[in-house]
Amino acid sequence: MSLTDRIPYQAIVDRPRLHLPDGKRLAVWIILNVEEWRIENPMPRTVLPPPMGQPLLPDVPNWSWHEYGMRSGFWRQWKALTDRKIPTTLAINGHVCAAYPRVAQAALDAGWEFMGHGYLQGPMHKLADQEGAIRDAVEMITKFTGKPPRSWESPGLTETAETLDLLRKYGIEYVADWVIDDLPQDIDTPHGQITTIPYTVETNDIAVHALQGHVSEEFLIRGRDQFDRLYAEGADNARIMAISIHPYITGVPHRIKYLEALLDHVGAHDGAVWMTASQIGDWYRGEMARIAKG
Repeated sequence: MSLTDRIPYQAIVDRPRLHLPDGKRLAVWIILNVEEWRIENPMPRTVLPPPMGQPLLPDVPNWSWHEYGMRSGFWRQWKALTDRKIPTTLAINGHVCAAYPRVAQAALDAGWEFMGHGYLQGPMHKLADQEGAIRDAVEMITKFTGKPPRSWESPGLTETAETLDLLRKYGIEYVADWVIDDLPQDIDTPHGQITTIPYTVETNDIAVHALQGHVSEEFLIRGRDQFDRLYAEGADNARIMAISIHPYITGVPHRIKYLEALLDHVGAHDGAVWMTASQIGDWYRGEMARIAKG
């Protein structure tokens, strides 16, 4: 069976009426991605082309671009989120717990949800042992936090035909790789259902800045417009909005104020609620159970 056959088409206008807690109309979740880039390897993403077109290793400038995020940018984002008491989902490479324990501990102390994001940053379909990487990531996060992760976002949203089955085998209930809808959807695996949580490649600072090269204010403009339309649609049926951020992108000095302004725009609306990945997943499963009972 192909992957698409496992995820039957559902039109948003045909979805059953779902009710968010306390009469809210839109759930918004923040995904803060923290990753480990190994300087001895090619960089997962670059900001500077190789000089004279000659690839180089170690790639000091592009590794440093990301490393700045882990040393400086993360702390601006951490302050923006903790000052506003926003429940946050930390999409974390498992080995970040060992390589950057200061970052991981700050997130743990803030009560953030740890979402598996691979073991080291790199595409799932290029791994020699995908199952081993998933297992190692789950074990590392479990050891560091004291509880296993329930949610997962693959690096670059990459999967193979086996990824969902392996994730569910190792206890993952919710996955953010499938940017197919504004509501969750269940997928069957041999180990039980796994549920998609609406993610984004649009209100994502990688796409806005690193790939599309927009000016700093674009993240606020796009995020605000996305929120306003989903908030209006949420009057008829619940909606989910994702905001995906990376320390080396919106954690830098010339962009952080636009992230803060977007957070404040969301927070100014009484009909919006901040949630984490697993909170959204648990809510959705509860609503579907309610509907099934009639």
